[in-house]
Amino acid sequence: MSEALVTLNGLQKVFPKADKPALTEVTAKLWPGRITGLVGPDGAGKTTLIRLMAGLLVPTAGTVTINGLNPINDAGQLKALIGYMPQKFGLYEDLTVQENLNLHADLRNVVGETRTQIFTQLLNFTDLNAFTTRLAGKLSGGMKQKLGLACALLGQPRLLLLDEPGVGVDPISRRELWKMVHELIAQGMTVVWSTAYLEEAELCDEVLLMNEGQLLFYGKPELMTQGIQQRCFQIQQASGNRRQLLERTLRHPAVMDGVIQGHHIRLVLKAQATLPNLKELNAGDEAIYVPVTPRFEDAFIEALGGGPGGFSVLAEQLNSIETAQDPLIEAIDLTKRFGSFTAAKQINFSVKRGEIFGLLGPNGAGKSTTFRMMCGLLSPSSGTSTVLGIDLNKSANLARQKLGYMAQKFSLYGNLTVHQNLKFFSGVYGLTGQTQKDAVNKMIAVFKLEPFLKTTPDTLPLGFKQRLALACAVMHEPPILFLDEPTSGVDPVTRREFWTHINGMVEKGITVLVTTHFMDEAEYCDRIALVYRGQIIAAGTPDQLKNQVTTLEVPNPTMEDAFIALIQAQPHSLHT
Repeated sequence: MSEALVTLNGLQKVFPKADKPALTEVTAKLWPGRITGLVGPDGAGKTTLIRLMAGLLVPTAGTVTINGLNPINDAGQLKALIGYMPQKFGLYEDLTVQENLNLHADLRNVVGETRTQIFTQLLNFTDLNAFTTRLAGKLSGGMKQKLGLACALLGQPRLLLLDEPGVGVDPISRRELWKMVHELIAQGMTVVWSTAYLEEAELCDEVLLMNEGQLLFYGKPELMTQGIQQRCFQIQQASGNRRQLLERTLRHPAVMDGVIQGHHIRLVLKAQATLPNLKELNAGDEAIYVPVTPRFEDAFIEALGGGPGGFSVLAEQLNSIETAQDPLIEAIDLTKRFGSFTAAKQINFSVKRGEIFGLLGPNGAGKSTTFRMMCGLLSPSSGTSTVLGIDLNKSANLARQKLGYMAQKFSLYGNLTVHQNLKFFSGVYGLTGQTQKDAVNKMIAVFKLEPFLKTTPDTLPLGFKQRLALACAVMHEPPILFLDEPTSGVDPVTRREFWTHINGMVEKGITVLVTTHFMDEAEYCDRIALVYRGQIIAAGTPDQLKNQVTTLEVPNPTMEDAFIALIQAQPHSLHT
């Protein structure tokens, strides 16, 4: 067996003025030809650990050695050995693909004939040959990640550090990234892959599971799931409202975690617990339990103390919404052209009151364009979009007062404090005087924002930033909520908390239009429209979409299987 390329020994990092260490006593070895997954919730210390390995931070205690060298003292020798792809897309968006490659080659001193050969290899490897003159900022999310990977591979490093490369990237692009990385480890490279997607953790050779700077688990991912064998089940053939059934299930003392999967409820029992009586859960006379295979995500949730439960304090504070208008949201032949390029073509769908409607699609498919037209942020070239019967072409400002909007990057003002953001957005939505004060105070209490009121959103942990963005979107109690990839990058526990709030609000009559790249989140939708190359190529319930791709080889497709199969079935498909 070859020697470990990276050795972490008692690694600790304490930042000035921090309440607690960012890392505490992390010890592990990383081996050539393996992918090591770095997994944990927001604030776990994943990025800090990667930056210590990259030599960008100095440890407070303990050591990092890479090929026997110290990343700080031997930075010059290690420069050629390490490739680093940061979380925030460390490329220049106003430079072309080729100009970014040139810049990174200059920085790595890759010159002459070697440079030409490596460029050819990397452009073929990432399938970016046709896009060398395109500005990086104009690339789709998947193509940006491929370019970031290409830049990190310049100089042919032995250690590749990838900080959440799958964030904001659709399932097809993520699979392509994984295929590329598997080709690299076959050549003996050591890869560290930080991720918030726990299905990705299952693909790693080894996993470092972290929480609040502590290393909770180090080893093969399948060892994590051994502790929850025979504790994972689906409730199938249940009758009644599945969101209400999930809430009842999560409140049962025997249940550690649960999620919606199409028409089914997936649950994980606590250790030594027995299955709840289905009649007690009011699941219906036909309901049955079916054992299912444990997932790494189940073990991850247990390691962090279990899921957040099924009760939404936010929904409890909101009034029920009644409206005679139906449908509440409607797109009729909606089309958007940018010059000669058609981003959305004759989009048609409608959303009823109290429904969750999902827009899914690969990066660059046109779903964000459609989404922005539906909430009045972009004018269509032709066609009509209506909200509560209001034509957005004619009265966009009036319509926007009646909806809540949570943008992909949360659209918070970084130079305002948390309290100032709450006051600003409540004012934008027309709240004044005592009504405004009451709404702001209610959101502070619901989302436990009191300790952060004088800080700016940029300094918040991602989970609290998401809570603040949701608070700003709902404090005027809108009947309609638009959510654009609202959980991108946050960990599964935080995502569960978020969807508990959404499910609770829908029970109060709020209607939701959502885009997401998390296929398990798509299962929460009542109906889905799958957008590809500017058109809706499939629509229906999650189960209907999965049934469309059921085969003898794949008798029980996941939502991700359905997503990929439906897109790959399209003629002349380009998966970039």
